[in-house]
Amino acid sequence: MGERGGANIEIAHKLNEGEEQGTEHKSRWLEALEIIEAIVLALVAIATAWSGYQAAQWDGRQDELYATSTRLRVEAQGLQTRSGQEQMYNASAVAEWIKAQAAGNQKVAQLFERRMLPEFRPAFEAWKGTDPLNNPNAPAGPAVMPEYHNANAEAAVKRGEEATEAFEQGAAARRISDKYVRVTVVLATVLLLTVISQRFKTHSVRLGLAIVAFLLLCLPIYRLMVLPHLY
Repeated sequence: MGERGGANIEIAHKLNEGEEQGTEHKSRWLEALEIIEAIVLALVAIATAWSGYQAAQWDGRQDELYATSTRLRVEAQGLQTRSGQEQMYNASAVAEWIKAQAAGNQKVAQLFERRMLPEFRPAFEAWKGTDPLNNPNAPAGPAVMPEYHNANAEAAVKRGEEATEAFEQGAAARRISDKYVRVTVVLATVLLLTVISQRFKTHSVRLGLAIVAFLLLCLPIYRLMVLPHLY
């Protein structure tokens, strides 16, 4: 009886040791899982902060470019208006010069020649050299001569092109900002999965959700690495 009782005690002792080892193993496994979850949460926090910062930066860049585009567009319209006024003035001066020449009034003709804008005069002289009053094949007017240039009209075209370019850059900045916002949404999903996994007592379910969250985290991390950024 004594031997049998000692054997039972020994068996119980070994079973207890097995349970303690299993508990210790489970505790270590749970500790490792908690460390992984903590790392995931830390990465999510850092990535979310960076993504939000970049989205705000690109939004600001977009506003700046749109404002520049508007300013350039207004300048282009002003230059175009000025150009139209100059063209009307030059056309009126040429018309009066023709009338004076046709009437044989050289004094008045010379007066209108002197009143022509300096920028317009080379084209007018080239046109006058074609003898427009007697030559039916002469160009229609100084404005169609190769020598004709209107600095304000050319500047208006350039400003318009710059305005269009600034607007397109602003639209591109907006698209980049939207991409950062989508990254933030994915990060929020990762955070939700990680928090939910911690509510489960079943270790397999918790581990599965943690793995899904970690794999899903790789996508926004990669996007943050390849997307352009501002400081």
